[in-house]
Amino acid sequence: MSNVLPNHLEGVRLRVIDRMAALLESQTRTKIFGGNLNALVREFHNELMTELRDLADKPDAQDRAERLTQVVRTCECLDGTLDLLLDERQRQWHRNGNYVRATMQEFNETLTNLASTLIEKDLFERQSRVLERIILSHEHVAQWKEFVQEILVDFHAIFPFNFFYIAFAEEHGLSLFLYYLGDYSDELRKTARDMLSVQMLSNLNLPSDSLLEIEEFVVLKNGPVNTVDAMRMITVAVPEHTPKLAGLLGVAYVPSSELSPQEESVVRSILSVMVMVVGSSKALSRTLSELEYYSMHDPLTGLYNRRHFNNILEYEIGRSERHQHEFALLMLDLDDFKDINDTYGHPVGDEALCGVAEILREYIRKGDLAARIGGDEFTVILMETGRAGATVAAATLGKALRERVFTTPEGKHFHLTASIGIASYPADAQSDADLIAGADVAMYRAKGIGKDSACTLEEGDERVKVGRTTRDYAEKLREALQQGRITPYYHSIVNCKTGELFACETLARMVEPTGEILSAGQFIETVEKYGMGRELDRIVISKAFETKRERMKTGPSGTKLFLNLSAQEIQGRGILGYAEELCNKLEIPPECVVFEILERDAISDMTNMRKFLANLRQKGFAFALDDFGSGYNSFHYLRELRFEYVKIDGAFVRNILNSKIDYALVHNLTRLCQDIGILTVAEFVENQAIHDALKGMGVDYVQGFHISMPTREMP
Repeated sequence: MSNVLPNHLEGVRLRVIDRMAALLESQTRTKIFGGNLNALVREFHNELMTELRDLADKPDAQDRAERLTQVVRTCECLDGTLDLLLDERQRQWHRNGNYVRATMQEFNETLTNLASTLIEKDLFERQSRVLERIILSHEHVAQWKEFVQEILVDFHAIFPFNFFYIAFAEEHGLSLFLYYLGDYSDELRKTARDMLSVQMLSNLNLPSDSLLEIEEFVVLKNGPVNTVDAMRMITVAVPEHTPKLAGLLGVAYVPSSELSPQEESVVRSILSVMVMVVGSSKALSRTLSELEYYSMHDPLTGLYNRRHFNNILEYEIGRSERHQHEFALLMLDLDDFKDINDTYGHPVGDEALCGVAEILREYIRKGDLAARIGGDEFTVILMETGRAGATVAAATLGKALRERVFTTPEGKHFHLTASIGIASYPADAQSDADLIAGADVAMYRAKGIGKDSACTLEEGDERVKVGRTTRDYAEKLREALQQGRITPYYHSIVNCKTGELFACETLARMVEPTGEILSAGQFIETVEKYGMGRELDRIVISKAFETKRERMKTGPSGTKLFLNLSAQEIQGRGILGYAEELCNKLEIPPECVVFEILERDAISDMTNMRKFLANLRQKGFAFALDDFGSGYNSFHYLRELRFEYVKIDGAFVRNILNSKIDYALVHNLTRLCQDIGILTVAEFVENQAIHDALKGMGVDYVQGFHISMPTREMP
């Protein structure tokens, strides 16, 4: 039993058993005592009667007197004994009575405690049902006022209060939310509002003249309420750890009787949970509102951000298409803004960006949209505005920005200007991507003509299309590199005089999944723009060297292998070490390998070019300068750098029969190279007449479609 009952009840049970056993034992003794006493009295009575009969028969008076005296003494002794026995019996009755009273009192206390426990259990169960409903979710946080009403219905079942109130100290004053649980007249509602407003302002230490914002809700109409004067309130405060949120929450009720400590404890516990829920919901709701705002706005300038700009641009294209409207996009880029940050510091730069945002808000029309899409770039969508109107708007914005004086904390003044690109829908583009790209191209055109101006897209401008094509090729090339669809083709270089094979140039080709072959000219701009030359160079070199090794197995092959390198390799990215390692592994003589780089790339970084050439020759490789003559002051670089070969720019070679200038240039370049010991290779040899003319000039080697077409097989 002790394993089932609580300790205090087990103690009561043992004490009651002990007392009941003592009472039974006392009762048994009393019964035995009564029986013995009755037997004793009967025995004495019989003896006394016998003695009295004997006395009646005795003739001697003296003898009768003595015997009678003896009988009297015996009776007196019996009376004394009976008194003692009766006193003991009375004492036992008193003790047993005390046992009974103590047992009854303890039973009464136990039953009272049990009743109280049952009441607390019932309150606890009802409290649990209320608390089970208090589950935070996104919907509850966003609609916390309605969520409170759901909780109050269950709360009212536990404690029939009259109204519930929530008060928050806001920047503008007091926000008061009243939830009525009863049928209130307009007069009583006003009384309740006035009473609570005064009370909450005082409790939250707000001025009595603070602005009031009151919302009222009727949760239940469960009978009329006649007065609010006698109402009592139970109030709890929003926890201090809730950031930037001061508030109170509570219930008001007309007491029909005093609340028990248990009932008040339950009410306060529910209010404590509700204040955390309401406070958290209020704080989260405020945070969600801020997050929603900053999901659409730039936190520095308050303008719309890139994400919202993209959404509105897409929407506006659809709307304009449906209603046959036109609209324009302005792309603004501040001129030399980096100088402001570098000269005056980023805080001054941030203030300047905010000033630009103010100008945009001031000068664009209501309904137009201005956004900051990054750094010092801004965009404006001009609704239902064509190219002409956009040009006027751009000029107005440029003038306003030009005239704005910005001031540093030290009192220094500076001005800003912007280059503005204009693209219109549908005249310039029909998609959001093309519209942005068009405005961007126009903006760079404005920068190119001197900044602080606005430009539109020129008719027939293909840069948007070219840019998209380059981007597409970048993804295609990445996939081709990953899937091993880059393969080398070989273009023969022959001795101009004898026609004997001297070398072959390795050309990269991309094999499309359809089997179509794309030449390097179609994606070389992509390689340069997106820095993909490193991986491309290594793949081409690796495959060309393996092919060269296979050709060497079939017999002696002194044919040289010309390999194009991207400009980035001049920076010392390890391509020469990679080639040297492959030569050693495949047993290819380094002197068979000639690396070539375009003249414009070679002369753009003279310091690293010298180091590159020294390293190249140290490893036994040779070098060819490609497209020689296309760069500015090419003769200067012949003096500064030493090359084994120069490949004369094919643009000159192609026209030597039709242009005296091109003929003279090729002729003189050839003689110059002969004089300083550099071998020449003429590209773009497309017919026999050009071949013969080059032979007459003394060109060493030639290549072109007249000589051969590029093939997968190494010659």
